[in-house]
Order: sequence, then structure tokens, then C-alpha cells
Amino acid sequence: MSSDEYVTHLPRINVATEAPGSYRAMLLLNKSAHDGIDPILAELIKIRASQLNGCGFCIDMHSTDARKQGEHERRIYALPAWRELSFYTARERAALALTEEGTLLAEGGVSDETWAEAEKHFSQAELAQIIALIATINAWNRIGVISRNQPPALDGTE
Repeated sequence: MSSDEYVTHLPRINVATEAPGSYRAMLLLNKSAHDGIDPILAELIKIRASQLNGCGFCIDMHSTDARKQGEHERRIYALPAWRELSFYTARERAALALTEEGTLLAEGGVSDETWAEAEKHFSQAELAQIIALIATINAWNRIGVISRNQPPALDGTE
């Protein structure tokens, strides 16, 4: 496929500029949703939800952030197949299952089995924060996809 065959999606709107109050509120929610959550686990949750939602901007940003936190590239690349690999701890698997079911709510919501497994690995306070983090990244994904937010170009040009 030649480069001119790829569809280029131009950004539609800058939500930060056009709805600054809402955007500031999202930034505050985002900051508080991370409280008490391991930074690498938080990035894995955000990457996985963003993959499910097809938010390229967020996948790019959180993969970059995960690497800055020390996450191994192989674990980032393999995240869509986390169930098949031994790269992820039982705790991470519980959080990723909760993330997937919490993101794909229309497919049946969070099962009792997924919730019970999450309760084995996280305190109630941690679970509440993970729920807040899942809700927040899903909101960011919707902003990114609807507005067609674009990450910086690979060559550094816009």
C-alpha cells in the first residue's frame, strides 16, 4: 500500500480550547484517578482501554509514558494478547480483565468472576481508584476519537 493510499484524519476540534472548563475538570479527574495506583499498572490499564476504543492518540501517549516509567517494550507490544503470555503478573491480569470488561460495558459489563479475581489482588480503595482510572481513560478516549486528536508526527513535524 503506498503512502497516498492511507486515509489521513485531520483533527476536528480542540476541546481544550473550545471547552476549557470541562477540559480542566478532566485534567483534575485524571490526576486524582492515579492516586495510589502503581504508575506502570496505570499505563497498562490506559493503553489497553485505548486499544479497545481505537484511540490512536492515547495509545501513542500512554505507550510512550509507560516506556518512560521503565516498562519493557515487549509487554507494551504484546498487551492485546495478555491472556496468552506469561509477561504479566496475576495482579496485572486481574486489572486488565477489569479494564476490558469495564470498557466494553455493552458486552455484558463486569462479570462476578472478574470482580472476584480483582478483589483477590486489590484492596477496596485500590479497586475504587482502578474504576476511576478506567472511567477516566474511557472519557479521554471518547474525546480523542470524536475530536480526531493526533499525536505528534514521527518525524517531529505536525
